[in-house]
Amino acid sequence: MKNNILNKCKKIKIVLTDVDGVLTDGGMYYTDKGDIIKKFFVRDGMGVTLLRKKNIPTIIVTKEKTKIVREWAKRMKIEKVFGGVIQKELILDKIYEKYNVTPSQIAYIGDDVNDVELLKKVGLSLAPLDCVNEVKKEVDYICKRNSGQGAFRELADMIVNVK
Repeated sequence: MKNNILNKCKKIKIVLTDVDGVLTDGGMYYTDKGDIIKKFFVRDGMGVTLLRKKNIPTIIVTKEKTKIVREWAKRMKIEKVFGGVIQKELILDKIYEKYNVTPSQIAYIGDDVNDVELLKKVGLSLAPLDCVNEVKKEVDYICKRNSGQGAFRELADMIVNVK
C-alpha cells in the first residue's frame, strides 16, 4: 500500500460509510408484502467493532430511510445514522462540530455519483471495487473487495493496522 494512503489512515478519527453499494451488495430484495430486505456482510460488521475498539466511531450517511438500516446500526453499535440525506457533503459541518474533527481526520467510503462530493471533502476517500467509474476517478483508494463483500472491512483493517 502506498505511503500516502498509510499516512492518511494514521490521521483518521471517524469513519463515514454509505449503505447500499458499500455495506450491502446494492441489491434490494422485496417480499410479496413490499418489504425490502438487505443483506449485510458479517465481516463488515466486525470492521465496525474493530474501529470502535480503537475509539474510532462509524457513522452511516445514506439517502435511504429504512428500519433495516437503523436495526443493523443499533446491533453494530454504530455511533449515528444520517438517513434521508440527498446532499451527503452537507452533513460535514455537523460532524466537525459534534466530533471536533477536521476533514483530514475523516474517512468516507461510497460507491455512486451521490457520494462524489463528500468523497472529495474528506481526508481519506475509498470505494468498493465495483463502484461506478465517476467514483473511481475521485477516490484515494479502490478496495480489492466488492460492495457487500468486505470493502468496509478492508477500510477498517487499513486504519486499525496503522493505529
